[in-house]
Amino acid sequence: MLGGCTTVQKPVAEQAAQNVAPAQVWLLGEVHDNPAGHQQRYALLQQRVEQGWRPALVLEQFDRENQDLLDKAQKSCLDAQCLIRVAGGGRWDWQQYYPLLQLALDYHLPLVAGNLSRADASRVVRDGMRAVFDAQSMRDYQLEQALPADLRAAQAAEIAASHCNMLPEMMVDGMVNAQVARDIWMARLIREQRPRDVVLIAGNGHVRKDIAVPHWLARLPPALSVHSVGYTEAAAVPGQYDTVVQVAAPVRPDPCASLKQGAK
Repeated sequence: MLGGCTTVQKPVAEQAAQNVAPAQVWLLGEVHDNPAGHQQRYALLQQRVEQGWRPALVLEQFDRENQDLLDKAQKSCLDAQCLIRVAGGGRWDWQQYYPLLQLALDYHLPLVAGNLSRADASRVVRDGMRAVFDAQSMRDYQLEQALPADLRAAQAAEIAASHCNMLPEMMVDGMVNAQVARDIWMARLIREQRPRDVVLIAGNGHVRKDIAVPHWLARLPPALSVHSVGYTEAAAVPGQYDTVVQVAAPVRPDPCASLKQGAK
């Protein structure tokens, strides 16, 4: 794991990659609806791919059961709009991902559906980790045991904040399990791409070094060199990412307004 943290106050693609030792795995985060973050991340990838890098892309935006559709789209589609039509779902603002998907098509970068579906996540909430992981994975990641207390507490705080601190406490544990299951699933898929380099495209919460995909990547051998980049709208806590690219927040309505209104 690469140590230290670089903060890029005026995000430029070249700056995010400067003075960083080569890594087998790059974890590139996002605030899902932040166009500036998407643009900065794309610029970094475009620069490196044009220089000859050919990683596999593991994407949170595609659910695992859609891998066959994604493979079909990558073989038959010449443009990203076609790929989105064939393999995309309704949960994402696909125009934000169009340049990245076009880059993958133009340079024949493998696309890997990296997410558990909402149905998978619901099964984890209801039935626990065995709902999606086989016996070997349960042993490998010690999922029969309680999650580390600090990891569980940090994930619970993230989930509560993302739900405007209005989530019933009885729901938090199951949602923590679902988030951890997604992180482990992504970590497994990243390992499956070896020896090819890998880029994970996912929300900032999934690329945090302390509690998310990097934590689970480090649980199994062989060790992989990993570099995590958070594209954040505010200063990040030291140690959460290797590099922080701070981007301006777009004008958006208060996401908690409707919940607060409903609670009155």
